[in-house]
Amino acid sequence: MPTKIDGKELAQKIRNGLKEKAAEYKDKTGRVPGLAVILVGEDPASQVYVRMKNKACEEAGFKSVVDRMPDTTTTDELLARVDQYNNDSSINGILVQLPLPKQIDEKRVLYAIRSEKDVDGFHPVNVGLLNIGEDALAPCTPAGVMVMFEEYGIELSGKNVAVLGRSNIVGKPMAALLIKANATVTVCHSRTKNIKDICRRSDIIVAAIGKANFVTADMVSDGAVIIDVGINRVEDKLVGDVDYEGVFSKASYITPVPGGVGPMTIAMLLSNTLKAFEKTF
Repeated sequence: MPTKIDGKELAQKIRNGLKEKAAEYKDKTGRVPGLAVILVGEDPASQVYVRMKNKACEEAGFKSVVDRMPDTTTTDELLARVDQYNNDSSINGILVQLPLPKQIDEKRVLYAIRSEKDVDGFHPVNVGLLNIGEDALAPCTPAGVMVMFEEYGIELSGKNVAVLGRSNIVGKPMAALLIKANATVTVCHSRTKNIKDICRRSDIIVAAIGKANFVTADMVSDGAVIIDVGINRVEDKLVGDVDYEGVFSKASYITPVPGGVGPMTIAMLLSNTLKAFEKTF
C-alpha cells in the first residue's frame, strides 16, 4: 500500500518546533525572529497568501510586518521600502510578494534585498551558494520537499530523480538540492524529448511543470516516489501535476494536492526566517 506523504501534518510539526525556539529566544534575549512581507497592489491570490504568512508568523511568536503599497507604486518607491527593512535590525526576513505590477522592475527589487534577509532564496548570492553546495537560504518549496524526504526516510543517494520543470523558484533549486544529496538528476522541460521514458527510468519524480494531471500511470515505474508540486484549478477543483488517482497504486510514496507540498512552503519560510535570525548572534 503506498504511503501518502502528509505535508499538512509535517508542516504543523515544524511550525510547533519553531514556536518553541522563538519562545526560548524571547526568554533568553528579549528578541524574536522578524519577517516583513511587502504586498504591492490588490491581487486577490497574493492577498490570501500574505494573510496566511502573517497568521503563521503570529502563531509561531515571530514579529510579523505586512506592508501594503498601492498598485501605482514605482520601482524606486519599492526599493526605498526594501532598503528601510534592510536596515531594520528587528527584521530578519524580507519577502516581496509576487507578482508585482507591470511598471515595477522585479529583478531590481529582488536583488536589492540583502542576501542574508532573502528568505525566499531568490538573491543571486543565495542561488550561487546553493549551486556550489554551500549553506544558503534555499527557496522554500524545494527546501520543504527535502524535509519531506528526510522525515519519511526516503533515500536520495544514488537514486535517479526526474525534476519536471526548470523554474528559478522550484525546478532549478530542487535539482541543486538533490545533487547535493548525491542523487542523479535529470531536469525535464517543454523542449525535453522522451519525458515518458525518463520518468519511467526514475526512482523519484518531482513534478513542477504547471500542467494539470500531466504525470500519468504509464509514466511511472512500480515503487516510484512521486512528489507533486503543482497546483492547478480544474472545474473549481484543485489538482496537481500528477494524475493522483491513476498513479497512486504504482507509487511507494506520493504527495496529495492539496495537503502535500503546499503547506510546507510557509513552514520553510518561517524556518528560513529563524535561520536568518540566528545568524545575527
